[in-house]
Amino acid sequence: MDILFKKEDFVFSYRVGGILIRNGKILLQRPKNDDYAIIGGHVAAMETSMETPKREFEEELHAKIEIDNLLAIGEIYFPWGKKPCHQICLYYRVHLTEDSISLDGVFHGYDELDNERMDLDFCWLSLEELKNGIKIYPQELIPYILKPEKEIVHFISRQI
Repeated sequence: MDILFKKEDFVFSYRVGGILIRNGKILLQRPKNDDYAIIGGHVAAMETSMETPKREFEEELHAKIEIDNLLAIGEIYFPWGKKPCHQICLYYRVHLTEDSISLDGVFHGYDELDNERMDLDFCWLSLEELKNGIKIYPQELIPYILKPEKEIVHFISRQI
């Protein structure tokens, strides 16, 4: 069971993302007709935040990863349909433990949310493209991806 609470007037979400950079490129996910996002998902009840990205990469990409370090903590406010969502998201740097996925181009996969299938494109984008304004959610994370801090950073993203 995901740690995702939907009330009449708001949604609360606890999510973890894995930042995978290889050969000067970052692997991102993108639902059809939407912006790019960091690969990840909701933490399941009784699951640690470090287990979540391992599970998500395995489910969505059939890839095994290891966690390197916690990079950032985001407090993110955005519309979830017609309701406001308050999301806490932890972002970890990760690395592949084997070359089980394409290391270039675009490939396809899917995720499920609320028992509905969501088709996803997984895309390797160069870090240069991040600098040049490619729309990635959340935008406030990009500077920390491009120039990682030595300490864990905290940011707030308000889209509502």
